[in-house]
Amino acid sequence: MTINGPTISGYYASRAAEYDDIYRKPERQLDLRKIEDWLPPLLSNRKVLEVACGTGYWTQFIAPVAEHVVAFDTSVEVIEIAKTRVPVGKVTFCIADAYRLPTGQGVFTAAFAGFWFSHVPKRRRVEFLGHLNASLAPGATVIMLDNRYVPGSSSPISDTDSDGDTFQVRKLKDGSTHRVLKNFPSEREMQMATQSFGRAGTYTAWDHYWAFQYMV
Repeated sequence: MTINGPTISGYYASRAAEYDDIYRKPERQLDLRKIEDWLPPLLSNRKVLEVACGTGYWTQFIAPVAEHVVAFDTSVEVIEIAKTRVPVGKVTFCIADAYRLPTGQGVFTAAFAGFWFSHVPKRRRVEFLGHLNASLAPGATVIMLDNRYVPGSSSPISDTDSDGDTFQVRKLKDGSTHRVLKNFPSEREMQMATQSFGRAGTYTAWDHYWAFQYMV
């Protein structure tokens, strides 16, 4: 077995056509319906910066209620799928890196990062949050949504590096196998990571997912 070690953007570009399979897992459906109802009101009438939008699964719930959404990802492949899911004129899509956010889009009153923070190396958390907050207006809301580790549903942790980052080995339908950084931060870790960037946050947990919300 050959394990590839691409950048996270390269992995998700390769996975684009099958990415949404993760949202079809039977055991996760109840949680997803709850989150699909929970999330949009928090971003209603806001100008939203969406980090690593992927195939637009969450963009499709945010866009109808937001003032406008600027959604970015590093992968052209996933953005092409995302464009098919949202109302015309409600979303501006662009290619950008989470550590070099899109410029020239004005100031945002909210930010959303779905299933991205778990891919941020621990040593780069402050860097990422600093860039994100620089794009936000005072009083802006930040929401991060991600996975909890659930044995039997989550891919097993394959190894841990010297920084404490954890990894999974994932196999795609083309037969390729990839070592992917995937952390599962606790509520305490999230509070510590964000304490310099805003007010104390609120942690919400479902069986398979967590969300962390704070105000700048």
